[in-house]
Amino acid sequence: MADATSRSADPATLAMIARASDMGIPTVWDRLAAQKAQCRFGVLGLCCRNCFMGPCRILPEGKGAQEGICGARADTIVARNLLRHIAAGTAAHSDHGREIVRTLRLAAEGESEAYKIRSPARLRSLAAEYGVACDGRTDREIARDLAALLLGEFGKQDGTLLNLRRAPEQQQKNWAAAGALVRGIDREVVTGLHMTNMGVDNDAEHLLLAAVRTALADGWGGSMIATDVSDVLFGSPHPLRSRVNLGVLKEDEVNILVHGHEPSLSDVLVAAARDPELLAEAAAKGAKGINLAGICCTANEVLMRHGVPIAGNFLQQELAVMTGAVDVMLVDVQCVFPAVTELQKCFHTKIVSTSPKADFPDAVRVEFHEEQAMETARKIVRIAIENYARRDPAKVHIPKVEERLVAGFTTEVVFSILGGRYRPSYRPLNDAIQAGRIRGVAGVVGCNNPKFRHDACHLTLVQELVRNDVLVVQTGCSAIACGKGALLAPEASERIAGRGLREVCRAVGIPPVLHVGSCVDNSRILTACAQMVAEGGIGDSFDRLPVAGAAPEWMSEKAIAIGMYFVASGINVVIGQPLPVEGSEYVVELLTNLFEKHFGATWTFQPDPLEAAHRILDIIDRKRAALGLPPPMYETPYRPRTVTDAAPAGATSPGPAVASEATLTGSHPCGAAVGVPGELGNV
Repeated sequence: MADATSRSADPATLAMIARASDMGIPTVWDRLAAQKAQCRFGVLGLCCRNCFMGPCRILPEGKGAQEGICGARADTIVARNLLRHIAAGTAAHSDHGREIVRTLRLAAEGESEAYKIRSPARLRSLAAEYGVACDGRTDREIARDLAALLLGEFGKQDGTLLNLRRAPEQQQKNWAAAGALVRGIDREVVTGLHMTNMGVDNDAEHLLLAAVRTALADGWGGSMIATDVSDVLFGSPHPLRSRVNLGVLKEDEVNILVHGHEPSLSDVLVAAARDPELLAEAAAKGAKGINLAGICCTANEVLMRHGVPIAGNFLQQELAVMTGAVDVMLVDVQCVFPAVTELQKCFHTKIVSTSPKADFPDAVRVEFHEEQAMETARKIVRIAIENYARRDPAKVHIPKVEERLVAGFTTEVVFSILGGRYRPSYRPLNDAIQAGRIRGVAGVVGCNNPKFRHDACHLTLVQELVRNDVLVVQTGCSAIACGKGALLAPEASERIAGRGLREVCRAVGIPPVLHVGSCVDNSRILTACAQMVAEGGIGDSFDRLPVAGAAPEWMSEKAIAIGMYFVASGINVVIGQPLPVEGSEYVVELLTNLFEKHFGATWTFQPDPLEAAHRILDIIDRKRAALGLPPPMYETPYRPRTVTDAAPAGATSPGPAVASEATLTGSHPCGAAVGVPGELGNV
């Protein structure tokens, strides 16, 4: 194998990559290498498959064929493709939100013992906000009406989304002026897809404003609703300690991994794994207990509410199975590799597929319906217990690598921590920013991508921001990466934070990097920004706040939707690999420059994580200057780039080390040759 350290910054991941190579089992990195050159038309956004006169592929201006068969030019094709990506990402997050609201309705109707109102205070605060009557009514009565109201937001045809009222008044004016006010969540997804159909919208700017509406339907709609209702149903998160990385798996216990994004089943599974009857059944098979852990965003959901440890993030899902210690990997929706069901043939692990929306060939099918939640959870635990007896000790290889972390910071938690129990307020945060003790705030979120050195971009970018007194908030796989890098513990401020941020963290007792949840919980960052504006002194709208966002290793259509709703909300976003729009200079100009006129924020494409951090610092400093705030209280010396920063190999098309011939032609499962795709379409 070529230098394996170019694939990941995480020691547990490197250990398992080496083990995969020894066993002749390909991983996501090998499959990327087997692709060889990826299609440049797709990278640039210049491939159109929206009708069947094509598919068409055209070259950028001045480089050859300028039009598709219908006459569509680069600007139209690129803008339509981006809108389609955002519609898909919004659909994924918002469908998640819809299912959570349906579960709330189930709890209100008393049709499932597994679901109850765990946070009555949050229920009543939401009801009061939306005008649902509370006086003299039970929690279930209130929940029934709240669920009906929120389900109406998905199919709403007239008016605007209720949650837009949470944004500062100036933000709402910006959206109205740009024609970007969201009507209904589903309506924006459907309208966006209609506009991209052959022969409909051909104006790039008009298409991108539809993309904005669609993304806002995610951030201020489906995702925000999912977060709010999850807090009601499963309990509002609170700061707690836990552990992260593959070392949380146990050789002498039944190991169950939850992987995916929807918490309705995984939350119930926590209770099932602690059931005395099931623990006794596990003991009868020789296990010392039942160990529940997570991968990806389902992991974040059960971490921040129950302290369940995290085994890894997106690119570690195959590696977790390769430890030989996972008895069941439960998968629902989003970010699940089809490769894991093939991989289970090499080990005893059973992949259990649960969502009616996502079936996986060769997986054990245990379809989940909320009405039978506990029954389903107990069935899955029993599958794992039975499978524990089939585990081959010779194949068990768990890297002894794990870190401690603190998670569970929400808008409300930060409100209380900063202001104290009796005077909760964002005033101390705003005061620290005004004084320059904290330079600003950055949200660093998103996925892993094998085109980048696993976790390295997250770690490099976040460490540089924290070193320069920027408070960082994180969600998703980015948060897991920094947890593995020991950045989510209070002790991290003493080790890496700049002097000003270190003083604040020391006084309050928080880490310099705050874990605020799963991908849908990026909405918590929006509501926190709204609280900062409401507190006053650092701007009357998001676009004036000294804040920024970043997604250094993104790979999902959901990430594009997230980035777009942050930009449309006035928060500048810096991302790693560029959006697939570089085939149109005009679309690039709109996104990276001209969006400023509509929303006060733009996109920046910057694959080098250290340079991305400095771009964010520049953005924050410009915002501070515009507000008349003093420079940072303590200046941090500029840190030049070093080889250890591990930026990707190319400025616009980063790539991993190429796997050895032995890896690519080894056997899988445990023996069969891995095919290499042909060159058709590569340019």
